[in-house]
Formats: sequence, C-alpha cells, structure tokens
Amino acid sequence: MDVPEANKKGLFTSLFVLLCILCAYFAIKALSEIKQYTLLGASGIPATISFTGHGEVKAIPDIATVNFSVESSKSTQATASAEVNVKTKKILDLLKSSGVLEKDIKTENYSSYPKYSNPSPCYYDYERVGGILPPCPATESKIIGYTVSQSVSVKIRKVDDASKIVDGINTIGVSNMYGPNFTIDNEDSLKAEARKKAIDDAQMKAKLLAKDLGVRLEKISGFNEDGSYPIYYAKDSLMGRGGGEEPAPTQLPKGENTITSDVTITYEIR
Repeated sequence: MDVPEANKKGLFTSLFVLLCILCAYFAIKALSEIKQYTLLGASGIPATISFTGHGEVKAIPDIATVNFSVESSKSTQATASAEVNVKTKKILDLLKSSGVLEKDIKTENYSSYPKYSNPSPCYYDYERVGGILPPCPATESKIIGYTVSQSVSVKIRKVDDASKIVDGINTIGVSNMYGPNFTIDNEDSLKAEARKKAIDDAQMKAKLLAKDLGVRLEKISGFNEDGSYPIYYAKDSLMGRGGGEEPAPTQLPKGENTITSDVTITYEIR
C-alpha cells in the first residue's frame, strides 16, 4: 500500500526537525563539557579558587612588663650576695607597696661566679735578648672576687603606675632594666575577633568574584591563617625629662596594640 505523498513529506519534516533538535542538544552538551574542562579543570578533579582576607582589632594595653637585674662584685661571695639581697628586698617591698601581686614577680635567673686575675703579658726587647725569646714566666690565675646577679621580671597590671614603679626601681638602683613592654593580658578573644573579620573579608571577596566569573561556590576545601601578632603604636614620645634640680617623672605612654589576622579560604567551584 503506497503512502500518500503528503504524508511522506510530513514524516520527513518531522524526522528533520527531530534530528535538528538532537544535534542542538548534543552540541550544547559538548560545549558545556568543553567549558567545564577548560574553565574548571579536568573531569573528576574539582576546580578550586582561593581568596584572602584581613582583619584587625585595636585595644589599649592592660599589662606592663619590666625586667631588671641587680648585680654586685665584691671580694667575697658573701658580701656580694648580701648587697644583692638588700637591694632586691627594697625593690620587692616597693613593688608590693605599689600593689603589684606576688604572683606577678618572678626570678628569672640567679647566678654567682668567681672573678679571676689576668696574668700580666710578658714583653721582651728583641735587641737586648739577641732575637731569642726566652719562655714567659709561669703565672697562675687567682680568684680575686665574686660576682652575684639576680634577674627579676615584674608584671604591672595597673599600667598607669608603670612610670612611678620604674622611677622607684631606678632610685634604689639596678644594674640593668628592660621595658616596660606594654601588652594585652588576654589576647585570645581579640585574636578570635580579628580572625572573624578576616574570614568575613575573604567570604565577601569570594561572593563578588564568583558572580563576576559566572561560577558557583561549593564547599570549602582549604583554610589557612597566618600568625596573629600584636603591633604597638605609641602615641607620644617614650620618655621625657624636665629641667630643674630633680628630673621629671619618666613618661611611658602605653599607646595601643593592633591584633591582626590574615586568612586564605579555598573553595571548590562549578
């Protein structure tokens, strides 16, 4: 039975349209695969993109740390030790009367060692000895005294009293003093706050760039944080002295500390 010519034309037209639809479908799918391969990486290997973020928190220091040492050199160990003990006790009494807690006063080092005499070098007149050098006479080093030293660190929680305490220690007399170093007693909460700001900064950048690139952010595949550290900014000069018979009190502006955090977040993208 012959199929009418009109039906044949309709069948061919339908097949042609179906073939065009299939070709368009596979072409779009192929282009999508090529785009995914070239833009997002090889098939089976998730593509990633990383973003950095920075955060910082400023705070006024609430701790001042001072380190000092008392040293004495005498002919005997007992007299050297006695002088160190007397000065150290005066300083400890000053600290306690200034409200410094006993737990915040710590001996970092205590040492006692002998001092030896240095043998005199021997010199010769080459012309008088005829160019032949006789051996130097035998000499021995002898103990001529002792040096005793004690190093102490002090944590001052009332930072406004740091200047008065430093001046008091200097009045009693020490061999060396370092500080004060102004820090924050509990930096963990500030570090956490700075880290949160850094993460928010990185996530904001990620959303904006993902939109510009036309990709979708998937799960986080990596996270890294650089070390957080305090930065000290002084607001005035460190020390000042006035004229007159007595020096003006030592000026120790505490300024402010900045706690920073830098993070890197890596996302899988599609």
